[in-house]
Parts: sequence; C-alpha cells; structure tokens
Amino acid sequence: MTSSEIRQSFLEFFASKGHRIVASAPVIPHGDPTLLFTNAGMNQFKDVFLGTGTREYLRAADTQKCIRVSGKHNDLEEVGRDTYHHTFFEMLGNWSFGDYYKAEAISWAWELLTGVWGLPPERLYATVFETDDEAGQLWRARTSIDPTHILRFGKKDNFWEMGETGPCGPCSEIHIDRTPDLAGGKLVNAGEPSVIEIWNLVFIQHNRTESGELVDLPARHVDTGMGFERVCAVLQGKDSNYDTDLFTPIIGAIAGTTEKAYEGETNQVAMRVIADHVRMLSFAIADGAIPGNDGRGYVLRRILRRAARFGRNLGMREPFIHTIATVVADVMGEAFPEIVAKQSHIQKVIRAEEESFNQTLDRGLEIFASVLERIGHSKVFPGEDAFKLYDTYGFPLDLTQLMAEERGVKVDVATFTELMERQRERSRSDRTGESRSRQAGVAITEPVESRSERERARQLPNPGHDPQFIGYEKLEARTRILAVEDNLAVLASSPFYAEAGGQIGDTGILEAGGSRMRVIDTQKGLTPNVLILERPAPELAGEEVTAVVDEGRRRAIQRNHSATHIVHEALRRVLGTHVHQQGSLVADDHLRFDFPHFGKIEPEELRAVEEMVNGKIAEDIPVYTEVDLPIDKARLIPNVKMFFGDKYGDVVRVVFIDERYSVEFCGGTHVARTREIGLFKIISESSIASGVRRIEAVTGDGLRRYVERRLRRAGELTDQIAQLLEEQESLERELGLNNGSRRVRRAPAPLSLVVSDDELARAQVEAAESEVRNREELADQISRENTELRKKISARRLREGAGVIDDIVAQASSVDGVLLASARVEAGTMEELKNLGDALRARLKSGVGILGAVIDNKAAFVCVVSDDLIAERKLQAGTLVGSMARKVGGGGGGRAHLATAGGKDASGLDAALRDAPAVLRAALGR
Repeated sequence: MTSSEIRQSFLEFFASKGHRIVASAPVIPHGDPTLLFTNAGMNQFKDVFLGTGTREYLRAADTQKCIRVSGKHNDLEEVGRDTYHHTFFEMLGNWSFGDYYKAEAISWAWELLTGVWGLPPERLYATVFETDDEAGQLWRARTSIDPTHILRFGKKDNFWEMGETGPCGPCSEIHIDRTPDLAGGKLVNAGEPSVIEIWNLVFIQHNRTESGELVDLPARHVDTGMGFERVCAVLQGKDSNYDTDLFTPIIGAIAGTTEKAYEGETNQVAMRVIADHVRMLSFAIADGAIPGNDGRGYVLRRILRRAARFGRNLGMREPFIHTIATVVADVMGEAFPEIVAKQSHIQKVIRAEEESFNQTLDRGLEIFASVLERIGHSKVFPGEDAFKLYDTYGFPLDLTQLMAEERGVKVDVATFTELMERQRERSRSDRTGESRSRQAGVAITEPVESRSERERARQLPNPGHDPQFIGYEKLEARTRILAVEDNLAVLASSPFYAEAGGQIGDTGILEAGGSRMRVIDTQKGLTPNVLILERPAPELAGEEVTAVVDEGRRRAIQRNHSATHIVHEALRRVLGTHVHQQGSLVADDHLRFDFPHFGKIEPEELRAVEEMVNGKIAEDIPVYTEVDLPIDKARLIPNVKMFFGDKYGDVVRVVFIDERYSVEFCGGTHVARTREIGLFKIISESSIASGVRRIEAVTGDGLRRYVERRLRRAGELTDQIAQLLEEQESLERELGLNNGSRRVRRAPAPLSLVVSDDELARAQVEAAESEVRNREELADQISRENTELRKKISARRLREGAGVIDDIVAQASSVDGVLLASARVEAGTMEELKNLGDALRARLKSGVGILGAVIDNKAAFVCVVSDDLIAERKLQAGTLVGSMARKVGGGGGGRAHLATAGGKDASGLDAALRDAPAVLRAALGR
C-alpha cells in the first residue's frame, strides 16, 4: 500500500464506525499559549477533555500534523541517526467524547491492524497499565492476541497525563515485533527499532487534582494516536521510515541536487536530516510560522540552520533547501493542500534564511575549527566560544554540540547558559531604558526620572480595591481620590487609559476646589490605573475631583490604534498570514508595528498595504466592540486575532472593523468609524532584528506634523548644500578649476494639510517626501564630488611635498648622534600629514622625523622613527609626539615607528618645532 492509501484506509475505517472525519489542526496552535507547536492529535480537542468545550459529534478521527522539537518530546539529536524519530510527523487518531470506551477502542484497533491491514497477530504485543485489569481482560476477550503478548508496565510507560493537573488515565500501547525469529517480546519498551510502538490507546477516566489525588471523571474519553510514518514502514516492509514513499522522493531530490549517492553513514544521515527538516519547515511556514530570534521562530531558525550545516557535509555551499520544498508539496499536497497553496511563500522564506546564514556559516566553521585546534587534546569545547558562535555567527547551541560530538568533544553548556542569561539581562535593561519615540522614525532617550516614575507607578500598592475604568464611555468624570503617594494618585473611577497593549497612557488634568493639577501619564501595575501627576500632591488624598482626559490627544491615539488593526490585516493579506504582531506602539503622533517577515518589504508591497488601509478608512466602516465575551466563545469567532504567549482572562474584549476584515482581542480605545482616522501614510520600513520588520506610520494631524518635520529637514538640507557648494568652490579654486556658479534652491513654504481632502493631503505628503529625497541626493552627490576634489588636492600636495621632504632631510641636524629632521609643512588633513611622515621616514635611512602643520585651526604633528633607533636606542614615536603635543595644549600617540598628535594652540606650533631637539635629547637621556 502507498502512504496515501494507508492514510485513506484509516480514515475510511473509522468513518464506517460512525466517526466524524475532521481536518488536521494547524501546527501553529493559535489560542493555546502553552504550546509552541501542535504536538499531538488531542491538542485540538483539549477543551473537551478539560470540560470547557464541546463538539457537535461524539466520535472523531483525523490525521494530525505534529511537530516535536522541544520539551519532553525533544528527540532532535536522534533525527536522521535512527530510523524512526522525526521533528515533523503525522499522527492518525480516533476519539470518543464520553461515548465508547476501552472495549470498542481495543476491538477496532485489532480489527484494523489484523483484519484490514493484514498484520500478523503473532507479531503484535499490547501493553497495559500495571493495575488496569479491565484493559488486560478486554485484550483477551475481544481479540485473538496471544495472552502472553499482553504485558504490564508502570506509570512511566502506560499512564498518560495532560499536565501536572487535569484529565489523565491509563493507556494501552500496541507494539510490533519485526525480529526475524519473533523473539522480540523482551524488547518491548526497550527503545529497540526492531520492536516498535505503532499505536497508543489512551483511556481518559481520571482528573488529577492540585493535591495530586485522582478523581473519576463524570464522562470517560478515548484518545488514540498512531505514528503514520512508522505504520507506513511496517506495511511497506521497510526497516526505516526514511525508506517509505513519504521520504524516498525527497531524499532522491536531495541526492540529485547535491550529486551525492544515498550511501555511507555520512551521506545518509545528512540526507535524512535534511528530508525531515524540510518537511517540518514546509508545514510550519505554511501554517504561519517564520524564522526569528525567539519562541517558535527561533525553533524554525535552529532547524533550518541545522539542515544547512548538514548540506555542507554534502558539499553544498549555495542555498538549495528551498528547492527541495517543492518535492514535499508533491508528496503530501493531496492530503494537505495548504503546502501547495503556500509553496511560493515557503520557498521565499527558506531561501531568505539560507542566504542569511550562508553568509556567516563558512566563517563560523573556521572559528569552530580554530577553537578545536587551540584546545588540543581537551574534550571540552569552551562555553565562551560556543556563545561567540551563537552571538556572532548565528550558530544555535545544539548545532555547535552536534559538530563537537562528531569530534568526540562536549560543549561547556553551563558557561554558555550563564553568558546567555547575562545577555538577556542586558537586553531587558536596554529595553527599560528605551523611550517611547515622540517623533516618527526618530529614537530619543527618555530621562531616567520619567522611567523611575513609571516604575514606581507600576509598584504602587493596591489601595484596597481596583479603580473602575470608565474611559471607554467618558473622558470627564466627577470622582474621588482613593490614595496619593508623592506624585502618584489613584481614583475611585478613572477615565484615564493606563498604558497597555502598546497604547500609551492618557494625560489630562484634575480639578479640585478651583485648583488644577496636570496628569502627565497613566500606568498600570499592582494597581491597574495609576496617575502620574506633575508634582507631589498629598493634599488631594480623599478629595472629590473632576478628572478630565486630554481629548485631542486621546482622539489622536484612537485614530492610530484603529489604524494599527487595519494595517495588521493589510500586511497579512499582502505579505502572508505569517504576519502577526510582535510589538507595537500606539502614540498620539504616530504608530509603530513590529512583525515577523523574511526580507525587506518591496516598495510596491508597501504601496499595496497603504492603499488597502486607506481604502478601508474611506469605506467609513463602523468600529464596534463586544465586551465580557467568554474566551472560549471568542476564540471561535472567524478570523479572530489573538497572540501567542498573551495571557487572557476568562472573558475578553473583541474589536471588530468589519467582521470579515479585522477582528482582534484588544483592550484599547478606538474611533467610532474608520473615516475618523483620516489619511494613513507609512513613513518608514526597517529591520529591527533578524526576521523582524518594523513599519512606522502617521494618520490625521500626525500626518501634518510629519510633513512639517520633513519640510524642516528640507530646509536643513538646503543650508547643508549651500555650505557644501561653498566648500566645493574653495576646493576648485585651489585646484585652479572653474565650473561656473551654482544656484541653491530654497525650501518651499510650509504646507498645510487638509485632512478631509485626501487627494490634496496625499499630494502634499508626496511633495514633502520628494523635496527631502531630492535634497538628500544632491547633498550626497556634492559631498562625493568634494571628497574626490580633496583626494586630488591631497595627491598634489604629496607630490609637491616630495621636494620639500628632500629639503627637510638636507637640513637635518644631529642630536646626540641621532639625525633629526623637523619642519613645518602644508597639509589639509591628518591623513596628508601622515603620508608626508611616511615619505620622510622612507628618505631617512636612520633618524627621527617630526613634521608640524595647522589643520582645521589646530596644531598637528607626526613623528617617525627608523627601525634601528627603535631597536638600539629604544626610541618611540608615540612618546616623542606626545611631548610635542603637550607644548600646544594637547596629546596623542601611536606606534613605535609612526605616531600622530595634536593640540588646540595653533599659534604655538613653530615654537614647539623649535623645541624638537630638546624633546629628542630628553628621550635619548632617559
């Protein structure tokens, strides 16, 4: 039977037993922050087992895409080395939700294996939990299994638990003995590939409480899982999963591409690893994952780089893994059409990552080899070097461990881990010091005082009960101050939004008894709504106040927040469903959105995103929210966005911008209709980390301010151009050139955005951008021209200086037997002066040279010393030139044979040069 026939026969068998055939869940478990990847067939039914969800059917069967590369299921090091471990695999499964139980599960398993698939009963073994007499009896009564093939094992092998607490129960595993003499009974559960588990029947009948007690469930369930790759090997008569038709076309493509035979351990292991890894990558990327620096993104990066390194073992130096992905689609596309539909995207992602890693792989391998040479016979690869390979060359630890193991060396993991933790601490510290950018595209450093205020606000103890947030409905309220500590205040009910979810905190005023107090920020922490006031206000404790939010600022923030939701969906539709929020900033003057993507976004893609966002704004779509939705119900909303790793409560708030377009879990504030956003404009796109892109954009009044900033930039560039042209004219005069006069353009008058007129606003933005681009290009062009002119002047001065050097050497004097050549020369830059020094040293067979010049209105020196005087008289150019510089209020130094120095007092240059013999004499005397 082919693998496709085996898969189909399994599903048809259980359909005939009244099971609903359901689709595989994605390998990216959206909505379950406890998992990086779907790792078992039961994942999509977890809510049923936990009692928090139901299905319209009581029996189900499917083939589930699974990935296991971390945690207790991490068999990565075995992949490719043995015959049956994989990072990606299919799990055939059938389930009963409070319907049938052990008798039917055991009977049907036996019927399928022996009756439908024709496996010899004498080769099958069943294991049961040591106290599960019921399952043992059913195997005897319901099947023709040899009773001596029913084996009992303890909790480690035959008791399944979802976690520390929750549903659990005994299981019964089915193993097949493939030994030639049928003597494999003693090898069951011994990790021997000739006697391997192919099916696990789990009987969920208990609940593990927090105290560890087992309590019987009101309903009992069946959860089974069969390793598809393993059963294909059994039914196709293959000793290795890699010899089945699931893998042979992929391995054949690898062999053809690399022009290597699938022979010998080195080649076979490498090809098996690549075949396995490209399957995992294809399915993960198709379901929305993308290589990155953390979480599941880093797992993909590790896997891809591991495959690339095995490609090196096959002599492959150019990207090739992406081409093998097409064969995966050919083999498995009928059962999983998503990998065909996403094939172009899959290849682009893999190729981009291959190209990125290939740039550093060779250098990293050289470093690895040099470390091995350095440590000699030591069997420990230093953790510091492993960390350098990770931090500088992108080598995951397990890749370094793999290479070390091949050479009989262990990596010092403890030191590596310590260095990783130090780096994380530094990163966390850096992040707390990063400001919220108040100007689009410009990073600014926030005062330590404001950072500490926000941190104090987050740590402010709860005054007894949580403030009521009323800011969705009201921007002004009469309320009472519950607590005041220094300049931190807590209101009984607050219209101020506290910074959360990327949206910055509100500002405004408090009015009490005729006095006004500014609110400069709102934060959340131990207390969910803490106001930061402009000054300490202990007198306000217990007072009735009127709280007023800065309405204009809040409206601007709302425009940007709603725009963020729209741009999120636009990015997904233009770039792919792998796009998801990895960070955001919603401020009053701009928005920022970080997301995973494998390469630079092309200009036409940015334009498509911008046009889609502006199209949705123009549609004037109502923006509405549903509050206090039970999370299990909210998760079932079509196309809803919720983020991996986010912690949600039992109820959530969901924001809808056309239920067919953008639906997101969100606690922020939004406009009532999209037209309120005004024109949307992307102002920058950049990379902030490997595999992570950032766009920044403006809307509404923020767009007007952005244009004004760009026009100011245009004015600054005009001034810069004028200075460059003035410099150019001076340089040309020095060279005796005359290129005619140049006319400097002036900055245009400031533009005034009319946001209601989108066409005019768009034209103004484009005009401002065009002005800045033109001036930047012109400034760069003139700057390059001036650099070339300076090079020509420098070359001419050096040529002219050759004759001067002859005169300086001819006039050299002797100081205690050492020839000293010193003089003032003309030089425009320190580089020119160094070149003259080199020329002087070349002319001096033995001696010291000291040259001085005035450069940029400062004194500058270069000193040279011949090799014989360095060796015999211990003279150092750095020491001599430092003494010269001190005479003009400066300092400097360098190497023994050539050093430079300078000082502010240009008027003292000649006097210093006259003291050169004394400086040399003092050095000789020492």
